[in-house]
Amino acid sequence: LGLLTSLGYCLNAYSILIPFLVFAIGVSHGVQVVNAFLGESIAGYDRRDSARRAFRALYVPGMTALVSDAIGFVTMVLIPIQVIKDLGIAASIGVAVVVLTNLVLLPIMMSYIGITLKTLEHHRAARSSDIVRRTAWRRLSGLASARAAPLSIAVAASGFALGIYGGQNLQIGDLDPGAPELHPDSRYNRDNQYITDNYATSSDILVVMVETEEEQCAQYRNLELVDRFTWHMQNVPGVSSVTGATEVSKLFAAGYNEGNLKWATINRDQRLLGSTFDQMPGALMNTSCSLLPVVLYLSDHKAETLQRVVDAAEEFAARNRQEGIHFALAAGNAGIEAATNQEIATAQTRMMVLIYSVVGALVFFSFASWRAVICIMVPLALTSFLAQALMAWLGIGVKVATLPVIALGVGVGVDYGIYIYSKLAYFLRRGMGIQEAYYHTLTTTGEAVSLTGVMLAVGVATWIWSPIKFQADMGLLLTFMFLWNMVGALWLLPALAHYLVKPESFVASGIVNGPKARPT
Repeated sequence: LGLLTSLGYCLNAYSILIPFLVFAIGVSHGVQVVNAFLGESIAGYDRRDSARRAFRALYVPGMTALVSDAIGFVTMVLIPIQVIKDLGIAASIGVAVVVLTNLVLLPIMMSYIGITLKTLEHHRAARSSDIVRRTAWRRLSGLASARAAPLSIAVAASGFALGIYGGQNLQIGDLDPGAPELHPDSRYNRDNQYITDNYATSSDILVVMVETEEEQCAQYRNLELVDRFTWHMQNVPGVSSVTGATEVSKLFAAGYNEGNLKWATINRDQRLLGSTFDQMPGALMNTSCSLLPVVLYLSDHKAETLQRVVDAAEEFAARNRQEGIHFALAAGNAGIEAATNQEIATAQTRMMVLIYSVVGALVFFSFASWRAVICIMVPLALTSFLAQALMAWLGIGVKVATLPVIALGVGVGVDYGIYIYSKLAYFLRRGMGIQEAYYHTLTTTGEAVSLTGVMLAVGVATWIWSPIKFQADMGLLLTFMFLWNMVGALWLLPALAHYLVKPESFVASGIVNGPKARPT
């Protein structure tokens, strides 16, 4: 927070999740470091050697995981929406701080502070006498067996099918009327809905800017086209009313002729037509008479409404091309949201492909194995597909608030798989089979991963009750992704490893043997 303030950034309703995420990432990696330090201390190493060995064991997977987190956040900078760019920059700064505090300072602190003898004796006794826990881990290690692995793969394939099918209904933008910051049943949105239903006005405004040459906005040929455009948009479902210079010009023409409605039209006489612009409000034309805003009051700003209105305006402009006049989309809060939706629709797939490509490359660089890439990335991909299906089922659209969540879920979720696979590879190098190596992985790193996943999920689950709707949506999605990424790393990764990983190749690369432990 201090760095963000120094760099000129501040917290808003969107970036408020950054401190939570940085804290979550810090806790995740901190638990791994402390857990590794505890394991080395129980093995009989003193504080300094325990810290050194924990650092050596976790430096590569920890740095890989944190760089993957940072890459996931940096990709958000590529989206041309300022609030998402700020989110990406702030989160990247947070990850850089976690690298310093968790991978550098924490091992140094533990080398001085250490763990008390009483705590060590407690954990030694617990590991040797806790039959229930060992039995649970032994049964869970069966996921890497020849009997359970095919079933896990089949369930995962069904999950992919469900995610792809359910995600087809995922929409871009808001799916509820009213202010997107608030719940649909909030007092403001209920009042806004009443006004929209009973009056020809709305808080959702889309402005089409009709551009002409200098001093040509009042020419008959231009106004006649604008008038037809106004009538066309008035008949589009979702448009409550339309205000523009042509409508006011008609009223002035009738008023100049004793209110005779026969004169309420675009007059072909250029002199009479020009006189109706003498008192035209400044909001409906500019001073150089080269711009005529056409204001559309919409019934709501739902994604389908905005897309329908934008499509209708673009279709009219394409069918009625005329020299010297151009229809430009769009201003107003609804116009900006429509443009934002288009940018998100374009950036969503590109961002996800980039994240998975870069994270996969980092995993390959760290483990020098395409098998490791598949074992770590497939559970992440399953979570992403299921998250999209969940969003479609709950009526949550992809928008400014939820797009970063998908990227953040990948960045944070990859940590679990990296730590699990790293420890699994360690035990495979010691000559163990897949199932036995996974059992020892669970008794060490598995406990930390499961604890971290539950802690992070419980922490962000409190957002679900936020009165701000998009914060509640983010809390729900992050809770799901934190939990499911943890489940995927513990359940699907060993099943994939059973088919892809060859223990003999790890043994051939050299068994890891550290220095002999000395009593503390």
